[in-house]
Amino acid sequence: MTTNESSENYLETILILSKTLPVVRSVDIANELGFKKSSISIAMKKLREAGHITVTDAGFIYLTDSGREIAEMIYERHEFLSDWLIKLGVPTEIATADACRIEHVISKESFEAIKKYVN
Repeated sequence: MTTNESSENYLETILILSKTLPVVRSVDIANELGFKKSSISIAMKKLREAGHITVTDAGFIYLTDSGREIAEMIYERHEFLSDWLIKLGVPTEIATADACRIEHVISKESFEAIKKYVN
């Protein structure tokens, strides 16, 4: 399950969008992240080739089991770390930005240890 930070961000964005939209398309991801649609197309091709998403003929993007697993892991880390930093007194905007960076580099073991300690 090796992915880079960029791929993880795309997968997490697809997961988040899928909670509020009936279907997710490249244009939705582009709008959410503020990227050009051409950049999104290249990224979606890589994610499709890696088996993390499927794209229908109509352009609807769906997470595969492996894509969902990665997206949910990153999303859980993001939510937990953001909330924790805010509770520690870090301003929301900074806490969210820091959580976004930390979520990609922290090991599973360290994240689980922090979760256990906080809870």
